Amino acid sequence: MTALAGKAVVVTGAGRGLGAAYARAVAAAGGAVVVNDIDAAAAEAVAAGITADGGRAVAHVADVSSWQAAAELVDRCVTEFGAVDGLVNNAGVFSLSLPQDQQEAPARRALDVNLFGTIACGVHALRHMVRAGRGSVLNVTSGEAMGKSASAVYGATKAAVATLTYSWAEDVRSAGVRVNAISPNADTAMADVYRAFFGDQGRQNAGLPPEANTPLAVYLLSDRSRDVTGQVVRIFGRELMLCTHPAVLEPVLVRDEWTLEAIEEAFAADLVHRLQPAGVRRVRSEIVG
Repeated sequence: MTALAGKAVVVTGAGRGLGAAYARAVAAAGGAVVVNDIDAAAAEAVAAGITADGGRAVAHVADVSSWQAAAELVDRCVTEFGAVDGLVNNAGVFSLSLPQDQQEAPARRALDVNLFGTIACGVHALRHMVRAGRGSVLNVTSGEAMGKSASAVYGATKAAVATLTYSWAEDVRSAGVRVNAISPNADTAMADVYRAFFGDQGRQNAGLPPEANTPLAVYLLSDRSRDVTGQVVRIFGRELMLCTHPAVLEPVLVRDEWTLEAIEEAFAADLVHRLQPAGVRRVRSEIVG
């Protein structure tokens, strides 16, 4: 496959799991790939496997939560392969906790890696892409952003990543650069955390290989998706779907003044019947045109 022929792509957190699968898929599609991870041995192993199969890859060890390290990671792609045409913001950490049990260290680390790391790598890659007038950033979000038990902090970081996607897409659209997000599902180490926390009720994505998500990643990185930007695309085994953007629910209620009593009346008469459920859910869309 040559969907990414001539393109150079950075994949963060690519030492194992979904990141490694993305990196191998980029190379198999003809792209050159910078395999990033904080685990040097894991990154080197993935890069070596790609080159052994005839692909082009280099390993680059960096903690993406460092602004400077993120800049050096993107620069490594430009130095090695002449450009940065794609970025997969995959690096992330995951833990579960009920709010009353949440500890500071894992919460801060999730914010640093999942959110700030995405910002740092994205900003540095977009600087190159905007100057070049081309490129595709693929952020990694999650259904956890819709609200699931014990994953509030992780879900909050992934909701923020979705918002970055929407805003960046508008910011760089006129420069010919695209920004989308993938919401993947696979039986990875994240699923192991679920099982450890919830026991038998915590089976998450059992049997789904990381590779099931890679055709979507390659598509969104490639010129085949030239008309797609600002989207969160979720893939779950046999299912492929778009996620809705946050929006204001209509009809909107209007009064000259919203007093406490008026607000109470509005909820009792109208809004209580339109309260929105949390959790991963689906809404029906209409095809226009």
